[in-house]
Amino acid sequence: RVRRPNRLIREKSPYLRQHAYNPVDWFPWCEEAFEKAKREDKPIFLSIGYSTCHWCHVMEKESFEDEEIAEILNTHYVPVKVDREERPDVDSLYMSVCQMMTGSGGWPLTVIMTPDKKPFFVGTYFPKEGRLGRPGLKDILLGIARAWKENRDKLLETAEKVVQLLKEESTSKEELGAELLYRTFGELFGSFDREFGGFGTAPKFPIPHNLMFLMRYHRRTKNEKALEIVRKTLIRMRLGGIWDHVGFGFHRYSTDREWKLPHFEKMLYDNALLLFTYAEAYQTTGEDLFRRTAEEIAEYLKRDMLSPEGAFYSAEDADSEGEEGKFYTWTLEEVRDLLTEEEFRIAKTVFSLEEEGNYLEEATKKKTGRNLLYMKKTPEECARELGYSPEEFERKLESIRKKLFKAREKRERPLKDDKILTDWNGLAIAGFSKAGVALGRKDMVGTAKRCADFILSAMVKEGKLLHRYKDGSAEIEGFLEDYAYLIWGLVELYMATFEAKYLRKALELTEHTLKHFWEGGFFRTPDYGEVVLVRRKEIYDGALPSGNSVMAFNLVRLGRLTGREELVKKAEETLTSFGEDLKLLPSAHTFSMIALDLILNGTFELVAVSRSKEEATEELLSLQREFLPEGVFLIKDEETEGMVPFLRDMPPKNGTTFYLCRGGACEEPLTDPKILRGKLRTS
Repeated sequence: RVRRPNRLIREKSPYLRQHAYNPVDWFPWCEEAFEKAKREDKPIFLSIGYSTCHWCHVMEKESFEDEEIAEILNTHYVPVKVDREERPDVDSLYMSVCQMMTGSGGWPLTVIMTPDKKPFFVGTYFPKEGRLGRPGLKDILLGIARAWKENRDKLLETAEKVVQLLKEESTSKEELGAELLYRTFGELFGSFDREFGGFGTAPKFPIPHNLMFLMRYHRRTKNEKALEIVRKTLIRMRLGGIWDHVGFGFHRYSTDREWKLPHFEKMLYDNALLLFTYAEAYQTTGEDLFRRTAEEIAEYLKRDMLSPEGAFYSAEDADSEGEEGKFYTWTLEEVRDLLTEEEFRIAKTVFSLEEEGNYLEEATKKKTGRNLLYMKKTPEECARELGYSPEEFERKLESIRKKLFKAREKRERPLKDDKILTDWNGLAIAGFSKAGVALGRKDMVGTAKRCADFILSAMVKEGKLLHRYKDGSAEIEGFLEDYAYLIWGLVELYMATFEAKYLRKALELTEHTLKHFWEGGFFRTPDYGEVVLVRRKEIYDGALPSGNSVMAFNLVRLGRLTGREELVKKAEETLTSFGEDLKLLPSAHTFSMIALDLILNGTFELVAVSRSKEEATEELLSLQREFLPEGVFLIKDEETEGMVPFLRDMPPKNGTTFYLCRGGACEEPLTDPKILRGKLRTS
């Protein structure tokens, strides 16, 4: 029969709209839902996921499209659907509860709570019917509906305990010293997989900020082991199946230790942060594989994820035609039909292709007859083994890739989540700016500029950021990460263009964040935003760095860039307010450690003064081709002089004059870039 849509049809989120034809009477997160629950004396059934989440799709097919489950939900509960990417505040709060109560987490996130949002039951994916000792959703829903009528006091007691624990969740202030940086390295070194790169066993996540920390640690200490961890990890990721060898870009994570078998969704934030990281790795090592990977990530994002407005979409699904990975995998026959005999021989060897398929179905671990492309050896090693020169081998590999790409483009594509998020676009601006400077690619900087200009025009209202843009309108009050990541992107973009408007906007947004989010550390939501149960601060650097660690990093750099020591002091206070957490497990807070390194070991400020801004810009961009992560760069012009008072005391000499400052003192001005470069290399 034809189903009528539920109220999610009016939502903009692609994830919510995926559920618009479920027989479940879904509400989005809104007051109407909570009022209905109070009025009808029913608990809330909250389901949180995102559009490219494989197990969210599975639970929808098994349960939310099922008439029997829908009947139970609609009769005994008020069902609420949340897109975690639209409402990270809601997701983060209830995910903390899930981890607190069950010891683990994940999506889809299933929460049952009182009409005033206090949770008493949490879990993740549940099958419809119980199996292998795992309870089924049907039994859970009926059991809790019965308890709500007959034994409600017990449920309410659990809910109150959870709220108390959330309120107590604070960390004591502690001073932080350099030993924390050494401990962070020690922990990362201890969990490093020496054979396959990355940290721990399976599953393996990219965690780019771990590698960013290690590159900075290597620069400060000259510890070669730190750089070796970075090299090994980035090379193995690039060779593995987590990298899309046909269309470029990284998949979400690897389900195995060897980076071979990915979860196939592609996220903007992973690729933006990895673009930044591979560009820095190229600066650090000069290795061509890292340059090429950065260029290819950028190519993927521009080709497949760029909106007509110039900002980036959020994600691509793992599934197509109802099957995970179908878009990305091949039968041996398909590959043979597309290539010449010589090319097929190369592809079969290089990408480990097998007649019965090398791709295992994740749940059963059985071969599916399909092949995933991954490499066991670097292109140089493959060329040697197959008897080609590196150049000839690269040409042949590229011919193979183009033929596979052309054929793949005819397949049904995975769903694209085409909402535009301010925070993730902030990371893309940072990534494209950094890569543009590191690789000398002005077109990449141009991409970052266009993205920033769109976000600053469409996503700012009365000085406040909005979080999500879709179908021509921006909505949802900005969260801490929207401000933190965008400020980071704008600072990188200023140092890639020296257009003062980006620095000015970064400072304005910083003032707003300090005014409305800060209180001995930053809250996730502003003082004028909705409070879901409690207003929380977080410092853990997971798949993404935390808003607090990125704001601490921003405050140090902006403080040193503008000579405003009060901003540096706020960065110190932010980190020390989480001192207990940071000391407990520093390797879980690597972006905080990047900020702490700048506070403890210092930055340098390099100001260029010239009658020709163009000449000064070219000189500073040339210097920034090298890995100088502790440096902040500034050009004196009318606009920056208004923002940075100390520039008034820096007159030009002949040509471009450089003022190098450290620890609040400036050295004698220099006019020779070669001498300056030598000083920076040994700083």
